[in-house]
Amino acid sequence: MASGLRRLGFQTIRFRLMIGAVAVILLANTGLAVFSVTQLGDVLLDEVQTRVRLDLNAARQVYDQFLERIAQFLRGLSLPGGTLSRALQQRDRAGLEQRLRIIAREGELDILTVLDAEGRVLFRTANPEASGDDLRELPVVRRALAEQRLVSGTIIIHQALLEREGAKLAERAYFDLLQTPQARPTERRFEADGMALAAAAPLRDERGRIVGVILGANLLSRRFDIVDRVKDVVFQSQTYRGKDIGTATIFRRDLRISTNVRNQDGSRAIGTRLSAPVAERVLDRGEIFADRAFVVNDWYITAYEPIRDPDGEVIGILYVGLLEAPFARVRASAAGGFLAIVAASTLLSLLLLFLLTRQVLKPIGRILSMSHKVAAGDLSARVSGRHSGELGLLVRAVNAMADAIARREAELERMTRAQIGQSEKLASIGRLAAGIAHEINNPLTGVLTFAHLLREKLNMQEADRGDLDVIIRETTRVREIVRGLLDFARESPSRQEILDLNEVIRATMKLVRSQKEFARVLIEESLADGLPLIRGDRNQLQQVLLNLSLNACEAMPQGGTLTVKSFAGETRVGFSVADTGCGIRPEHMEKIFEPFFTTKPIGKGTGLGLSVSYGIVQQHRGTIEVQSEPDRGTLFTVWLPGIPAGEGAERA
Repeated sequence: MASGLRRLGFQTIRFRLMIGAVAVILLANTGLAVFSVTQLGDVLLDEVQTRVRLDLNAARQVYDQFLERIAQFLRGLSLPGGTLSRALQQRDRAGLEQRLRIIAREGELDILTVLDAEGRVLFRTANPEASGDDLRELPVVRRALAEQRLVSGTIIIHQALLEREGAKLAERAYFDLLQTPQARPTERRFEADGMALAAAAPLRDERGRIVGVILGANLLSRRFDIVDRVKDVVFQSQTYRGKDIGTATIFRRDLRISTNVRNQDGSRAIGTRLSAPVAERVLDRGEIFADRAFVVNDWYITAYEPIRDPDGEVIGILYVGLLEAPFARVRASAAGGFLAIVAASTLLSLLLLFLLTRQVLKPIGRILSMSHKVAAGDLSARVSGRHSGELGLLVRAVNAMADAIARREAELERMTRAQIGQSEKLASIGRLAAGIAHEINNPLTGVLTFAHLLREKLNMQEADRGDLDVIIRETTRVREIVRGLLDFARESPSRQEILDLNEVIRATMKLVRSQKEFARVLIEESLADGLPLIRGDRNQLQQVLLNLSLNACEAMPQGGTLTVKSFAGETRVGFSVADTGCGIRPEHMEKIFEPFFTTKPIGKGTGLGLSVSYGIVQQHRGTIEVQSEPDRGTLFTVWLPGIPAGEGAERA
């Protein structure tokens, strides 16, 4: 039996490879199918949500068109010296009443009211007998009087005002609050205030003086022309299995007051309330909400946008939604088709795999041998011979990789030599600068000596003595700068000594302030008193501080603030260098301490400053940390071991 199996090839490497490959293909295709179907659903949902957001914008345009229609109507009525202005000036109540009734019918307005210049009602079209009340509580009236221009927007009209406008309007605005799952808990049982599209425009006489205000409004409660217009224009009245695909709703706070979402009995779902999560997002935080949601009796892909009054307060919500069922069906069809394709491709892959495994596997020993030679350092090793098929591709890829490694090694060696040469050049320039500084120091000593001798003359005038004081002071300052430069540039072996960190910082910053590169930089020092002493090499620590200061200056080409601080921890002493420059990009943060890494143009930097500083801090058994924000600045913090107070005093 075993010999028969071997004759069938079940014990061969080819068979084992085929079984492994089959398992991989099945697992991969299964994972691909699951992932792709899930991703397909997410992409389709994202696309539908994007469409809903666009539909919400279109719905907002329809909503604004209805508001603009009222504003344009009132704009025409409020022209200076118009019929209403003249009737108001002449106190022609009969003419005003007749004209307003005609205007209200033509403009299809629920409310058309004329106010005096103080905001009190002179005449109501719907209820002429009710007058004298102050309507400045309405934002459009208050702002129209204050800003002396037409103001439009969505407003809340309280129950008392609606009753003065007429019983029909008050009845339209009244809603019994229906129990709604997931809505916010409330003690209210009804809503009697209304929400309306309104506009108010000042009425002016021929001289442009305000003689009154005209107010026009349409109550949104139980007014369905806007939401039905959105359905017709935005969703084109499309249906799916007898249901409207697109729906729109206007909320007064969390209450549906106008909608074409239907109940099971086909009636409009007014009086129901918004779910608590959506209310919190839109009403409380004033944000747009877009997600799938269960609306009344079906799932929708929804978008909600806050409606604000002219004062910016959120008083309602505009909603649009797409029925999810049509898109779920498309998603299911697409997923089924994709799964069929994956199944067919899996079967085809298995067939091709079975055919390909018939070919003899060619040895790859030479590839392994070549890889071992390259790993041992022989970058000239290559795979010889001609190979076809996948093995040929592998051989060419391995040879290409070896070529790339050799080229990179050569390039790295060239760059290293160039950087070393540049570093040696900079070192030579530093020594030359130190020599020049030394030569400058000699004549400065002579100038300072003779200036002191001249100042001691008895017959010298006070003005000349003052000039000599200036010469002595400035020459002394130049000598101190030169002396600091000589001390810093002097080559000497590393010498550990007990140091006061604040003295090291002050000496270094005195040298920094004399550099012309820092002319546009404000240098601030904040040094803590009573710091523990440290053990270290003064010149090396000065080099670290100078490197950090120069980098900070180069990061602030237009000027800025360089802040140097010292501080103490429990067992450590530290200092920080902060700038207000361009900062370090996140992708460079892990490389800044690498040798030769620099973002400066060629010739502007060697990439060794931070690397050398890092090495010096490590030699002092310390740490260096960096924090940076692009366009905000960079903070370097250096921590060094402190010397206990008793030990420092004893050795000092």
